[in-house]
Amino acid sequence: MADLVEQELDCTGLICPLPVLRARKRLKDVAPGGVLSVTATDKAAPKDFATFCREAGHELLSSTEQDGVYRFRIRKGG
Repeated sequence: MADLVEQELDCTGLICPLPVLRARKRLKDVAPGGVLSVTATDKAAPKDFATFCREAGHELLSSTEQDGVYRFRIRKGG
């Protein structure tokens, strides 16, 4: 069963550190265990989101790339 995406955030066109900063801010509105889907085009985003999730206690459910567009699914930690 797929996880329900509670929030979506479009960070296309933004460069580091803005995608992670906006995701951190948006996650404040997501309940623990909820999922945030983020779309970004910054080439540093995969590394940045992996580090952010590890350090902030969130779970990076998926990290994909297609045609220069990255999509991340983050489960908010408790």
